Amino acid sequence: MKRLIFVRHGKSSWDSSVEDKDRPLKERAYKDADHVTSALKAYLNFPVEVFSSPANRAKTTAELFKTELNIEDQHFHIKPQLYTFDADEVLQFINNLDDKLDNVMLFGHNPAYTTMVNKLGSLPIDNLPTTGLVSIVFEIESWKQIQKGETHLYLFPKKLR
Repeated sequence: MKRLIFVRHGKSSWDSSVEDKDRPLKERAYKDADHVTSALKAYLNFPVEVFSSPANRAKTTAELFKTELNIEDQHFHIKPQLYTFDADEVLQFINNLDDKLDNVMLFGHNPAYTTMVNKLGSLPIDNLPTTGLVSIVFEIESWKQIQKGETHLYLFPKKLR
């Protein structure tokens, strides 16, 4: 069995004129991350390997989760390939994961993540919101075998406020 947890980065700020990759989080994103991690703690009774886009907004969101969920440094990775808006590139990243990993949490961007949770999950989702989380379980042995799985959990900040 394999499990993927998709997390879209927190709400980012457009206030400063920085490159897309460097946009910071808005204050609301910190509160939203607190709501989602608090709810996730009741569910997360297994170790996870975390991979994040290097974009400031995704990396900062991932670091908030890392702190709140007590994820150790050796299980936290920044991967340039996750700075993408293309679902096929995210799927390629997933297919190349080490099969020793059973539970993987990915932090990244739309529209790729909304496309992925709909392509791989069993629950249709119009839009994965900022700091939204979807967990999907797969009855597979290898990440190369990924196909439609079962959506086990979804946490959206708006429903947790």
